[in-house]
Amino acid sequence: MRGEPSCPKCGGRVRAPGLFADAWQCDVHGAVYPLQPVIPPSVEALGVVVHRAQVPVWMPWPLPVGWLFTGVAYAGDDRSGGRATAVACSGPGPLGGIGELLLVAEELGVGLGARFAGMDGPDPGPHIEVDRSPHAKVLAAGRPTPLWHVADAPADRAVFAGEARGLWLWAIVWPEQSGLLLYDELVLTDLRDAGAEVELLPCGALSPRLLS
Repeated sequence: MRGEPSCPKCGGRVRAPGLFADAWQCDVHGAVYPLQPVIPPSVEALGVVVHRAQVPVWMPWPLPVGWLFTGVAYAGDDRSGGRATAVACSGPGPLGGIGELLLVAEELGVGLGARFAGMDGPDPGPHIEVDRSPHAKVLAAGRPTPLWHVADAPADRAVFAGEARGLWLWAIVWPEQSGLLLYDELVLTDLRDAGAEVELLPCGALSPRLLS
């Protein structure tokens, strides 16, 4: 996946636009926004994604104590811009050990969040009961944002989803008990709105979750 774009829904190979198609094509999923190769986390890599993004680039900000930025990815190309973004970070889990958090913002139908959640996609709508009280809340760009637990996710992670700025917001946490992070009203910032303080972002090793 490092060397070439892939399908955001399945990770399979994609064909670039050509004479017979004006969009990237996956043999299984048809026209897709390609997931670009993931590179090691750095402020510069994050800046590239932020510059290209047409959707929020969500990050807990400030990061919880001891947490590090561990990677970023986006689906889209030079023509479309980023139509889905994924930001990874990790640090001390609420019950001990290391927790990992992946935040995905995406347009309807892109399917990147469902892929990282380990679920059939492309969107969380069929898997959440929005007529029930939300299971968690975050503060996204200053707005209280309800999130619902997503059913049918693998047992090794907790998956929450909701809507922020008119787009899907996925919060995927490993291990499952680290989902307690989402009950503390985590503060999320759209890094497209952030200032120079992001240059001080502490970076860790690339999260293997982005390569799965």
